[in-house]
Order: sequence, then structure tokens, then C-alpha cells
Amino acid sequence: MAVLTDPISDFLTRFKNCCRAGNEEFTAPYSRIKADIAKILQEEGYIWSFEVVTEGSHPELKVKSRYVDGRPVLTDLKRISKPGRRVYSGSNEIPRVLNGLGIAIVSTSKGVMSGGSAKRQKLGGEVLAHVW
Repeated sequence: MAVLTDPISDFLTRFKNCCRAGNEEFTAPYSRIKADIAKILQEEGYIWSFEVVTEGSHPELKVKSRYVDGRPVLTDLKRISKPGRRVYSGSNEIPRVLNGLGIAIVSTSKGVMSGGSAKRQKLGGEVLAHVW
């Protein structure tokens, strides 16, 4: 198994590939931040559900993608802050994704949340990804 330098990007890429291939679910290695991202994606309606599977030697996230009329809800996503270049934003500078049709995922001092939630709570932080 290869060593990952960016596990968040790996999780998001697995999600995008799952939707583009038409698969109903995918698995990824578990971490708390990936579970928080999956929770946000579920709250915003991009996935049906997720669960932590602890059967093997390493826990995994099992995520069910959401489809409407046979088409995936996820159109695309983009990783913004990367290990080589971190992108931070104040509460009033959090970007709107596709004029409000998408979401920004932000890591704040109060945890990982959507861009809209961070703006309402007046929190800034690291912009992890844009999803639409």
C-alpha cells in the first residue's frame, strides 16, 4: 500500500471517481477529519450516508453516494488547500461556490464545517475544498 501525502485529497478523489463511475458506494481509510467531511457532505445532500467499519485491522469509512434520476448529485469538486500551499480565509472572505449552488468546506477552530456555517458563526479558517 502506498504512503499518502494528502489523505483528504485521496478521500475526495475516491468520492468523485465513485460518482463518475456510477458506483453506489466506496470505502476509504478512516480518519476523524474525513468523517467530519463526510458528515458535511451528508448534511448538504451530496451523499446518502456513511459509516465507520471496524472489522479489519484498520477502520474504514463506507460512504453511499447519492443519485437523483440515475445522475449523481455531485457534479465536481476541487481541493483548494493542499499540503504544499495552505489557503486560509477570514469569515468575511469565505468564497461562494458557483454563486451559492455549491459549498466550501472549511476547517475552523470549532471544527470542520461548511462555508455558510462558518460565515454565520463568524469563523475563518483553512478552505479545504469546493464541492458543487
